[in-house]
Amino acid sequence: MRRQPAFLAIAAAVLVLAGCGTPGSSGGGGTTPAGGGTTAGATTAAAAACAPIAGNQLVVLTDDKKLQTVDNVIPAVNAKATTASPGLVTVLDTVSATLDTTKLIALNKAVDIDRQTSTQAAAQYVAQENLGTQQSVGNGAKVLVGAANFSESATLAEIYAAVLKAAGFDATTQTIGNRETYEPALERGDLTVVPEYAGTLTEFLNQKLNGANAAPKASSDLDKTVTALTSLGHQVGLVFGKPAAAADQNAFAVTKAFADAHSLKTLSDLATKCGGLTLGGPPECPTRPFCEPGLKQTYGMDITGFTSLDAGGPLTKAAIQQGKVTVGLVFSSDGSLAS
Repeated sequence: MRRQPAFLAIAAAVLVLAGCGTPGSSGGGGTTPAGGGTTAGATTAAAAACAPIAGNQLVVLTDDKKLQTVDNVIPAVNAKATTASPGLVTVLDTVSATLDTTKLIALNKAVDIDRQTSTQAAAQYVAQENLGTQQSVGNGAKVLVGAANFSESATLAEIYAAVLKAAGFDATTQTIGNRETYEPALERGDLTVVPEYAGTLTEFLNQKLNGANAAPKASSDLDKTVTALTSLGHQVGLVFGKPAAAADQNAFAVTKAFADAHSLKTLSDLATKCGGLTLGGPPECPTRPFCEPGLKQTYGMDITGFTSLDAGGPLTKAAIQQGKVTVGLVFSSDGSLAS
């Protein structure tokens, strides 16, 4: 199971302040910006209709106008553990320094498609990135690395544990379940560290501390989001390592054949060059501010059809590959995006 709750939770939080006007629908056209005037959609409504093009390889179009909330991988650590072992976060930061989205996609491909175990994929990554030659700072301190119940989290946890072992910690891993289960365990110190996602955890803690209707603190700005996360974490006894360049966030993909045919690299390219688009995604997409309404308002995308599928799952990816939809919501680190 991938991170569907992140899509739902952050979307619900952002919706409070989004000011997106009338939610998107399959009727096409843009929405009126808050300041009035011409919509972005009006500038692209005349673009020629582009039929979907089937193909096996998917490519993510760059979110060049920063519609999505950041969700970079970040180590979340029990604060008391860092007092006992000051070098703990520094060791985890060596992992963050090596990890970008392309490498995270490759790790997910190794596990989800090539059927390696998370332990095998992690060992290969640690060797490849020369992460096994750490300064010994652990002094045998016990560290339990928690993982959520999806493969990417398990693989990241195994990487953290392997690198911590190399630094002299007595590190083991344990798959716990969902964030509602493992985050309190991390606060208590039952877990020492968990690989987390900056935007999703920010909003989880924000709503936990400030209520379900709290104004969002996560955004498309990584530095501001991590600053907010650090402040929230301090209130519950958590500290954080440096965020990796790797992100597992909502993204929009087309087939490589379609992108090549229309010379597309960004969502702005798609909005400018193509109209009459069919969008595929989860049932809530037409009402979420960074799904259909956001594509219309931020990019002026001419979406004339919507197909209800799933959140970044096999139904959406298959529909894109089969040419049933033009563009679909995926997760940016999905193993199927490997070139």
